[in-house]
Amino acid sequence: MTPTATYRLQLQPDFPFSAAGKAVPYLAALGVSHLHLSPVLEAVPGSRHGYDVVDHSRVRAELGGEAGLRQLSATAREYGLGLILDIVPNHMAAAPRHNRQLWEVLREGQASPYARWFDIDWTAGDGKVLLPVLAGPLGDEIGTFATGTAEGSGAPVLRYGTQEFPLREGTAGLPLPELLDAQHYRLAWWRLARTELNYRRFFTISELIGVRVEHPEVFDATHGKILELLRDGVVDGLRIDHPDGLAEPAAYLERLSAATGGAWTVVEKILTGSEALPAGWAVAGTTGYDALHRIDGLFTDPTGAADLLGRYRDFAGPPGDRGGYWTATVRRAAYRVVNHELAAETRWLTRLATEVCAQDPALRDHAPWALRAAVTELLVRIPVYRPYVTAGGPVTELAESALPAEAVRDAKAVFSVPEEATAVDVVRELALGRLGEGDAQTAFCARFAQTASALHAKSVEDTAFYRYVPLISATEVGGDPGLPAVAPEEFHAFCTRIARDWPATGTVLTTHDTKRSADVRARIAVLSECPEQWSSLVAQLTRATSAAAPDPQLAWQAWQSAYGCAGLPPGELAARLEPALLKAVREAGLFTSWTEPDPAYERAVTDFVAAGPGSGAGPSHALLTRFAATLGPQVRANVLGAALVQLTMPGVPDLYQGTEREYVALVDPDNRRPFREPDREADEKTAVTVAALGLRRERPELFGESGTYTPLAARGPAAAHCLAFARSGEAVTAVTRLSLRLAEEGGWRGTVLALPDEGPWHDLLSPGREFAGPEVAVAELFAERPVALLRRAVREGSADLG
Repeated sequence: MTPTATYRLQLQPDFPFSAAGKAVPYLAALGVSHLHLSPVLEAVPGSRHGYDVVDHSRVRAELGGEAGLRQLSATAREYGLGLILDIVPNHMAAAPRHNRQLWEVLREGQASPYARWFDIDWTAGDGKVLLPVLAGPLGDEIGTFATGTAEGSGAPVLRYGTQEFPLREGTAGLPLPELLDAQHYRLAWWRLARTELNYRRFFTISELIGVRVEHPEVFDATHGKILELLRDGVVDGLRIDHPDGLAEPAAYLERLSAATGGAWTVVEKILTGSEALPAGWAVAGTTGYDALHRIDGLFTDPTGAADLLGRYRDFAGPPGDRGGYWTATVRRAAYRVVNHELAAETRWLTRLATEVCAQDPALRDHAPWALRAAVTELLVRIPVYRPYVTAGGPVTELAESALPAEAVRDAKAVFSVPEEATAVDVVRELALGRLGEGDAQTAFCARFAQTASALHAKSVEDTAFYRYVPLISATEVGGDPGLPAVAPEEFHAFCTRIARDWPATGTVLTTHDTKRSADVRARIAVLSECPEQWSSLVAQLTRATSAAAPDPQLAWQAWQSAYGCAGLPPGELAARLEPALLKAVREAGLFTSWTEPDPAYERAVTDFVAAGPGSGAGPSHALLTRFAATLGPQVRANVLGAALVQLTMPGVPDLYQGTEREYVALVDPDNRRPFREPDREADEKTAVTVAALGLRRERPELFGESGTYTPLAARGPAAAHCLAFARSGEAVTAVTRLSLRLAEEGGWRGTVLALPDEGPWHDLLSPGREFAGPEVAVAELFAERPVALLRRAVREGSADLG
């Protein structure tokens, strides 16, 4: 069945199945139809997210095991709720002690029956798997190794600290240097992962090893428990994590759909710009980041955002390709990631391309350096996350657009000799699967797409988003900081398309991966309506803070972050702001990073945060608090407007834990704290949420696959500030956008909104209020709050008793 609305819960040892069960009555009362659970299969002990799966055959014991999950399902059913599970087909934890399949591969090498499970380049490692687990170079660490026997099995093992590794049969008694050389793996300094790693990983995280679910036996083994839970009615649907990491996403999803009997499934696919989800994918749609971008953009003023950009440049003075200009910043970040963090992946692709060329006399004279340059130059120019194509398969228009002619032209321009530049053509043809179906061609086609996805995520989401910071509400997954605003016409076109093509797709505003919660972004977006006031405030804050920021780009985003968190208690602000900002500067990699930290710079960051943005008292705190208070009405309009739009637009809304009320959270781990049922009275956002969810539950046909979406037009001098639409002619959503500009322009001034018909129409947010069509004065509609949810009154004689 298709959910009417889902509620995401982050399960962890501090919030297991039993705790989720206790929350069921509260969550059912909100009006959702399903609980959306983070990964539930066995993970690394102590994991707070569950994406580091170690055993697909068991439900995680730390959460309560399979009995706990089945009990949670039974409790949910009692209250009319179902379960949606988040599953992780792309990778497992590279933790041999806990991952039995990986343990066997390390013990038996390529002869292991589990060798096909993992995406390992045995050739590059001379028949060994590189394990970058050592704290220092091997020569410095070898004295800490010890041999012994595994607890329970008594099998011989090699120990390094708390880690254990299997020993190849017959090698336990060898001298240590010989013993190390005799294994099917090579223990190495963690820094070697960047250039020497020979297994596919999740992005740049060597602790997660890629799984080859394209092999039927691997699919069956890794999905057996999930499919059993579906067959038994314990769960109803699935969220698929990171499909772009898979070799053949379309084939995987087709196989999964057949195995689940077509259960409701959404994929965590990040669409870029106008990119569309591949039409042939056997899914209900995406998890909803494409909707997030459109909703956020509605509440961003394009003119003010451009003005704010100029003021940011004046204040921070960022170099053009390190935060000054969006496109240049992305390109520089991409070069950094592909040549540094993904050097091993680029090397793998180069070797495969060289192997293909060596097999064909017509291609044999393409030098490895030229092929490597071609791989690099094309990867950094892919405008989307990845192409979708298999070697020897059809090349769709969508796949062609991932490697457009202008990317080829610009990549060739890097070469001095035109004949050498033809290596770019070879790499493009390989990437599009047009040079045959041999092993090397097939591997290159898949690996190129997988690497492109990792590169886009790391260079855009995890680097450029932290370097280009004029308006940090726009630096969100699926967003476009270079074009942060979305016009109502664009939003309506988007909704019309998904209502037609993907009516059961997911929509989100906050997730476990968003860098800031929706309410924090809604607050910060107001700054696009007052760039001059913000710029003036930052200057005052700079003068009022005793400790200087180590760089002005950090200062600009730190003050925006502090303003976005204005709802936090003063005593809580610094403790949550400091780790988020330290993560930001490490991800940006301009002055410090995760792998090359600068302790002096980071101390300056913490000193600055404590003295200024994170301070719960003093002149800077007073200035920021007064400024935030003046924008309270505008923040209210953005928060309520975004919430109501998401809950009533086409698609299935997913509410992240706690977001049914004001929810202030920063990047993980801040946004992954255990769920707590509210201990205070419901706020205004809760009232909007409950009303919208109640309508969806009571009248699912208005919002489901047979429902319609119709934009409604306002008429008058302030028409641009009212966004409205009707669902199936029976419900109307209307919200205020850019409310500060609206006030500056003199208010609604007689603007009217056209309703679908005469009605009458009841206001579900204000019982007792009723409006008659065909038009309503917008000032009257928004007299009590900046949003309205109308429902057609029941006609006399109608069978509708709602």
